[in-house]
Amino acid sequence: MLDVRRLRLLRELAHRGTIAAVAEALSFSPSAVSQQLSVLEREAGLPLLERTGRRVRLTPAGQNLVRHADAVLELLERADAELAEARGGLAGALRIGSFPTATRAIVPAALAELARRHPGLEPMVSETDPAAVAHALRAGDLDVALIHAYDFVPAPEEPGLATEPLYREAMYLATPAQWTCAGVGGAGQRALLRTHADEPWITATPGTLCHAMTVRACEDAGFMPRIRHQVDEFATVLALVAAGQGVAVVPQLGITGHADPAVALTRLVMERRTNVAFRSGAAAHPAVAAFGAALRAALPSELSGEGG
Repeated sequence: MLDVRRLRLLRELAHRGTIAAVAEALSFSPSAVSQQLSVLEREAGLPLLERTGRRVRLTPAGQNLVRHADAVLELLERADAELAEARGGLAGALRIGSFPTATRAIVPAALAELARRHPGLEPMVSETDPAAVAHALRAGDLDVALIHAYDFVPAPEEPGLATEPLYREAMYLATPAQWTCAGVGGAGQRALLRTHADEPWITATPGTLCHAMTVRACEDAGFMPRIRHQVDEFATVLALVAAGQGVAVVPQLGITGHADPAVALTRLVMERRTNVAFRSGAAAHPAVAAFGAALRAALPSELSGEGG
C-alpha cells in the first residue's frame, strides 16, 4: 500500500525540482526526504526518480504516480470537508494568505464578518505573494489564499489547486502631474505608455506578478521600461511618483484614498483579477466556504465582483 505522506513528498518534488527545496518547504531534513522517497520507490516496485546533476527528475512511472497522487489528495480534501461539515460549528485555525492591497482594503472587514458569523474560527493571515501561494497551499502552510492575475500575466494552471473568482479592478498609469498626457483606450493604451518610454519607471520587485505586469505591458507598447526603483508597496510607489522619480502602473486598490495633486492617474484598459485559491477538493470545506462568503460581503462597492 502506498503511503499518502510519501505521495505528497513526490508531488512536491515534481513541482520544486530538488530534494533540498522540498525539505525546506516542508521543514524536513534533505536526508529524511530522500529516505522517504526511497521507501516509496520500494513500495512502488520500480524506479520513480533519476538524478541529473544536482536536480532529481521523475521517471515516467514517477510522473504517472504524481497524477494519481493529485487525485488521491483531492479525494482526501473532500473527505475532510465532509467530516468538518458533519461536526458542525466551525472552530480552530484557518491559515489565510493575502497580498498587501487586499490585506489592507478587504481582509479586515472580511475577518470581522467571519468573527460575527463563526466566533469559534481562528483566522491567521500571512501576507504572501501570489507567485508563492501554490507551493504554500500544497505544502499545507495555507488553507486558503487570495491571488491575482493581470491581462498580461495570466495565472498559470497549478496542479492540486482550485480557484473561485472574487473581483476585478481597473489599472491606472500614475505619472507626476506635470508629465500627464491625455488619451487612453484600445490602441490608446499603447500610445500612452509609449509617451513615457524614455522616462524612468517604478515597478515591483523582480519575481512578482506585479513586476511582470508592468514589463509586459511596456513590451506590448513596443519598448522595455528603464526601471529606476523597485518597490512592492503601492503607497510608496505613489510617493515616489509624486516626487518626480518616475511613472508606474498601479491597481485600483493601490490608489484607494490617494488624493495627492502631484500625481496624475489615467485609467488603462487592462485589469487585475483576484481569485480565492485553495487545495482541490476543499471548495466545500465549511471554513474555506465561510471565508469566501465573508470576503464577498466585505467587497468595497467600487470593485467589480465576480462569482456571486
